[in-house]
Amino acid sequence: MVRLNKLKDQQGIIFNLLYSVVAIVIALLLGGILIYLSGHDPGKAYYHLVYGAFGNSYNLAQTLLNSTPLIFTGLAVAIGFQSGLFNIGGEGQLYWGALATAVTALTFPHLPGLILLPLALLAGALAGGCWGVIPGYLKARTGAHEVITTIMLNYIAILATTFLLRNYYKEAGPVDQTPLIAESARMAELIPFTRLSWAIFLGLAVVVLSDYLLKKTSIGYDIQAVGKNSAAAEYAGISVPGIYILTMGFSGAVAGLTGSTLVLGLFNRFITNFSPGYGFTGIAVAVLGRNRPWGVLLAALLFGALEAGGMSMQLYARIPADLMRIIQGLVILLVAAPAFIQLLVGSLLNRPGGGAK
Repeated sequence: MVRLNKLKDQQGIIFNLLYSVVAIVIALLLGGILIYLSGHDPGKAYYHLVYGAFGNSYNLAQTLLNSTPLIFTGLAVAIGFQSGLFNIGGEGQLYWGALATAVTALTFPHLPGLILLPLALLAGALAGGCWGVIPGYLKARTGAHEVITTIMLNYIAILATTFLLRNYYKEAGPVDQTPLIAESARMAELIPFTRLSWAIFLGLAVVVLSDYLLKKTSIGYDIQAVGKNSAAAEYAGISVPGIYILTMGFSGAVAGLTGSTLVLGLFNRFITNFSPGYGFTGIAVAVLGRNRPWGVLLAALLFGALEAGGMSMQLYARIPADLMRIIQGLVILLVAAPAFIQLLVGSLLNRPGGGAK
C-alpha cells in the first residue's frame, strides 16, 4: 500500500509537471498571436525573452536574482496552505524581517561575519515568525479569518516599520533608509556586477527543509492532516489550534527571511517601501507550484525568467510593457487553471477526426 501511494504521488508529480509545460507553451502561443496582432515580430520577441533570461551568465544571474525573494514568499504561502490557512501577510512579515535584520547588523557591527550574518538572519526569521503568529493565534482562539487579519497586519507592519525607521534608525538625508550595514554582515556576490548573492542557496536550503518537514516528520503529517480535514484531525488527537499557530509562525519566519536576504544581499540597508509586492506575488507562485516546496521553486524560477526576459523583450524587441504583462498573466492563468486545459484538450479530442471516437 505504501509503495502504491508513493507510485501515485510520483505519477501525480509527473502529470503536474507535464501539464505545466503544456500550459506554458499554450500561453506563449497565445501571446505570440497578440504580439503579431500588435504589429511586432513574435520570433524576435521570444528570442529576446529566452536570451534575456538564460542567454549568458549575467542574464541567468538576473533570473535567479528575481527568483530569490519569490522562493521565500511562495514557500510562506504554500506552508500556510498545507494546514488550510491562506497567509496573505507575507508583505508585512518580510518588512519586519528586513527591519530586524538591519537593526541587528547595525547594533553589532564589530562581530565577525560568521556570527553576525547568521544572527541577522535569525533576527529576521524571528521577527517575521512573531508577526505570523498573531493571525495564527487569532484564528485558533477567536476564529478570526486569517485573510482579514493578515491583510490588516500588512498595513500595520509597513507603517510601523516606517515609523521606527524615521524616528530611531534613519540615516541623515532625504531618503528614508538606515545607514549601510557592516561589510561583515553582507552576503557575498556570486557573480561580479550582477547583485546575485548567496541568498539563492539559502532559498534552496529552505525548500529542502520545508519538503523534509512536510514529508518526513510527525509535525508535517499533523499540518497536512489539519489542512485536509481539521475535524477529523482533532478527533484523532491533533491540536488544531496549536497547528494553526505553529504553521503561521513558520510561514511568517520564511517570509521574514525574504526581507533579511534583501537587506543582507541586495540593498545592504533597510529602505522604506522597498518591496514591489513580493508578498502578494508569492501567492501566485504558490498556486503555480501546487503548494509544494519543489513546485514553488520551479514557479519562482519561471517568474524570475519572465521578469528578466521581459526586460530584454522591451529593450530590444520593443514589446510594450503592458503586452509583456499580458503574456505573464496568460502563463499564470493557464498553469493555475488545470480544469480549463482539460476541457480544452477534451473538446479537441472529441472533435470529428480527433483522437477520441
